[in-house]
Amino acid sequence: MELEKPLVQVSDKEVRLNFALNTKCRANITLSSLSSTTLVAFKVQTSSPRKFLVNPPTGFVSPSSSTTVQIILKPQTHLPPTFPRSPADSFLIKTAPFTHNHRPDDDDDSLNCWFSSLPHGLVTQSFKLKVAFVGPFLLRHAVTCGDVNSAKNIIKKQRSVLAELPPVEAESLLRVATELAHPENMVNLLLEAGLKIDARVKVDNEVDNKWESKGWSELHVAVAFNRMEEVLNLVQTFVPLDLRDREGRTPLHLAASRGNIRCAKVLVESGADKDARSKDGRTVLYRAAANGDRRMVEMLIEMGADPTIADDRGRSAFDVARDKGHEEIVGILEQGEDVLRAARGGDLKLLESLLRKGANAKYHDQYGLTSLHAAAIKGHKKIVAMLVEIGVDVECQDNEGHSPIHLAVEGGSLETVEVLVNKGANINAKSSQGATPLYLAKAIGYREISEFLINRGASSSSPPPSFHS
Repeated sequence: MELEKPLVQVSDKEVRLNFALNTKCRANITLSSLSSTTLVAFKVQTSSPRKFLVNPPTGFVSPSSSTTVQIILKPQTHLPPTFPRSPADSFLIKTAPFTHNHRPDDDDDSLNCWFSSLPHGLVTQSFKLKVAFVGPFLLRHAVTCGDVNSAKNIIKKQRSVLAELPPVEAESLLRVATELAHPENMVNLLLEAGLKIDARVKVDNEVDNKWESKGWSELHVAVAFNRMEEVLNLVQTFVPLDLRDREGRTPLHLAASRGNIRCAKVLVESGADKDARSKDGRTVLYRAAANGDRRMVEMLIEMGADPTIADDRGRSAFDVARDKGHEEIVGILEQGEDVLRAARGGDLKLLESLLRKGANAKYHDQYGLTSLHAAAIKGHKKIVAMLVEIGVDVECQDNEGHSPIHLAVEGGSLETVEVLVNKGANINAKSSQGATPLYLAKAIGYREISEFLINRGASSSSPPPSFHS
């Protein structure tokens, strides 16, 4: 009989081992208790006892605590027959609530006997963990053999494998890739997946020609190699920021795909299109969300990237994060919507709670509306004041160029208009159609708001050209 609710949580769904020949390889699995009252016994079994050791193979997880199990691969003289997945190898973790009055000794024999003597029908829970062989050794082997699929799967299972390579090893790995008979796919894979090359390393003419064949500009190459000094120099010389390669990707797409957050931030701050779409319709934010890159997603959201833009298959950044199981990214995007709802509903306590938990106050929806816009049009002056104080731009604009003061006027709340003006809002701000707050107030018939704006220095209001019949 299986438990309806788990008593423990396993840190990983598979055992990932950094493989190297003739060396013991280790990986840790953490078992965390989900109960504050129940002592849980566990037993770890392997399908390949001649290859693996488990330390400890049995034990207990105390209530509301964790324990770590070490998986050890004995030194191997040959490469795994398949990698990174190893279908022949797996681990089974059995758990059960320990219901005896006295905890038995922690030795393996005692617990093995206890598990063997469990009465039929006692609730248990089992976790099956698959095995994956990863690490720089196997990645280099795959690159040397030109095995793009194996290299791609190693990187997918262990995204840090490239980022943690020392510059000399990174350069060496890239050059091995360029010496293949058909190097393009392997070189592209390594660079786009995050291979870090020291800024001083220059790629030879053969490699540079390959970038040209991909349609990469000088800025694409600098971003791909994470050469910050070159990126800064290029953006300061006013090079085009949104040139497309043959796949329709801008330099910002490459920065997001590779996790180069400093490059990405410089590009956005310099005016790069943060919502640019490649040929497959994928935005920069989509790529960051697909990679599960929290820091990149947070930065792009804060800089105003639109999470609702769908690719050619109709999937947005939220959809791909959810489909790939990146719950942290889903949470970030969902928190943005929660912030808007709390601001729109005037729920100050909920809004403050969301922001304390890390929600982004600068999130905007597909119409460009921020929490400040939402609070302003509903006349929630306390929320408006709080949002401005924590750094939300009082001049932020929606897709039609409306600042929060435009919406406060439209909502008819004189007090909210006063708060915004006192917080530094531009009293003569113009929407995309040229409408000022005073024009809107007069057009709607809000006499008190009109008088306040005039008294505070609003210029005379005349209908913007696009409003004429």
